[in-house]
Amino acid sequence: MSNERVVVITGASSGIGAALARRLGRNRCRLVLAARRADALRAVAADAGGGCQSVVADVTRREDVKRLRDEALAAFGSVDVWVNNAGRGINASVLELTDEQFDQMMAVNVKSALYGMQAIVPHFQERGRGHLINVSSFLSRVPIATYRSAYNAAKAALNALTANLRMDLRRSFPGIHVSLVMPGMVTTEFARNALGGTPAVTWTSGPGGPPIQTADDVAAAIESLIASPREELYTQRGQPDTVVRYFQDVGAFERGLA
Repeated sequence: MSNERVVVITGASSGIGAALARRLGRNRCRLVLAARRADALRAVAADAGGGCQSVVADVTRREDVKRLRDEALAAFGSVDVWVNNAGRGINASVLELTDEQFDQMMAVNVKSALYGMQAIVPHFQERGRGHLINVSSFLSRVPIATYRSAYNAAKAALNALTANLRMDLRRSFPGIHVSLVMPGMVTTEFARNALGGTPAVTWTSGPGGPPIQTADDVAAAIESLIASPREELYTQRGQPDTVVRYFQDVGAFERGLA
């Protein structure tokens, strides 16, 4: 993929966002990277190569997201792909959650993406084309890590917003693609940065199941999604089958986990 698309990536200072920036930079995409940590963001931008802009922004603030869009348009004139990737986890069961924890999970994982959607989709509508990608989680579909409670709930809300937006646009704007990406377990800073830390892994796919992915594995999947848009993308082998089994018989699946 070397057609010099303009791609905006939030949460780009580490993890999946940074890996995606490096991959797309190698393929001559023009990038606008956003995150709160200026030093880390500049380092990723330098790795991604020429034609890369960095914007220090807190995407839980609507005005920062609007400024990100405006700086991208000022730099390149248009945006082809917008990746809502910023997110944060938590270690708290449903009964332990505080108001502050719940509100923070919704702000970081849902409202930031909502602000991105509302900022960029009108630009896509004006152009008649564009690709919005929301990075969710496999945990939004199957309750295999209940210690992530509010994170899982936030990503499930993001799933619903993504599907509803896609349906709203489908008839009148067939050139606008809206995609949802659902990584599984990924070796990034995410677990270390989760509020309250992260306990030992309590679920695996069993013998012969998919290994834990790297951030670059997920970035490669997103890169392929940009090249060939589709509605939903699970990044690990076996995930779709697990989701089907869960919804076919929720009770049996949950009893098996317990």
